Amino acid sequence: MPATGEKSVARIAGVNIPTNKRVLIALQYIHGIGQKNANEIMEKVKIPMDRRVSQLSDQEVLQIREVIDRDYLVEGDLRREVGINIKRLMDLGCYRGLRHRRGLPVRGQRTHTNARTRKGPAKAIAGKKK
Repeated sequence: MPATGEKSVARIAGVNIPTNKRVLIALQYIHGIGQKNANEIMEKVKIPMDRRVSQLSDQEVLQIREVIDRDYLVEGDLRREVGINIKRLMDLGCYRGLRHRRGLPVRGQRTHTNARTRKGPAKAIAGKKK
């Protein structure tokens, strides 16, 4: 139970929203909601842009929750759908699917240099000496 003057953390779409931030910023902590979607949600619920999460009433939090559940694909459902889409590309055997399967960049980036994020740490070549 929260102490006097302290408000419990708002929980939306299974994510604890930071209490001291503006609602516009805090909503972006939910996977699948960026700045544009956060703006749309604020307009639908008619919350002023400068309002902070700690100032929200329980009714406003409930309205935000309902709008997100009704109109947006977020968190687990979104991650699942993206995973299914990638699996479908891999099963088709198309170029993008092959790149996913090999762990290489998918969107046409060069791999001769760079691409270390996708390829992992550089592997030393065994027979190479100076």
